Amino acid sequence: MHAHFETTAYHRHSHETYSFGVTEDGAQSFRCRGAGHTSAAGMVMAFNPDDPHDGQAADENGFTYRMVHVGTELVGRVLTDLTGRTAPLPLFAEPVHEDPPLARRVGGLHRALAAGASALRRDELLAAAVGAMARRAAVTSLAGLASHPAAARRAARRARDVLAAAPLADVSADELAVAAGCSRFALHRSFVAAYGMTPADYQRQIRLRMARRLIAAGCPLSDVAARSGFADQSHLTRWFVRHYAITPGAYRRAAGP
Repeated sequence: MHAHFETTAYHRHSHETYSFGVTEDGAQSFRCRGAGHTSAAGMVMAFNPDDPHDGQAADENGFTYRMVHVGTELVGRVLTDLTGRTAPLPLFAEPVHEDPPLARRVGGLHRALAAGASALRRDELLAAAVGAMARRAAVTSLAGLASHPAAARRAARRARDVLAAAPLADVSADELAVAAGCSRFALHRSFVAAYGMTPADYQRQIRLRMARRLIAAGCPLSDVAARSGFADQSHLTRWFVRHYAITPGAYRRAAGP
């Protein structure tokens, strides 16, 4: 994504991928992992998979940024190629980095992807950007993100698996608690601690990810809403804009053929 925002604010959300961004102009403020951060012009943002965050302009001038999303399997393959061994996935301890060379690598990767560069060139730039990002991170397992008791983590994980397995199902809080093996209150608390959002928000996010994939694949927007669990197209559009600050139609045009 390459966009400029002034008044639009991102609803709290996360991505199933790594997300690497460069602020080109202005400043973006956001909250991630319980703390406030600001990414000004030239700074790099690095979000781990499922890192909940929001976002808005830090002042009335707005901000312009580029964002690239890279799947965990692809990051793992790149790092294995670079190191010659099976490398653990990196965990970024801080979401904002001030590093001009790193910013150039991430920005260059995005521009190459947007310009339709050759597959070889894309692979080279991806390896350079991921390698540079990993060197800025404490290399560790993503499992280390969890810091609350094991039983609570297991309950949250079971609930998440239920939601992921049947994202269109109308699951009640009681049913989810039974599947998780704990009370509704305990599940709510452990789920928010593990994933940074409530089960309902997490379910909506899964559905929005489904919608995004269907839109990119060329599915009619009216069908996308029904197939991804939204009441109608306006319902889908409202939540899509809240999460991604772009309409489904604009996302389709940006995604290209």
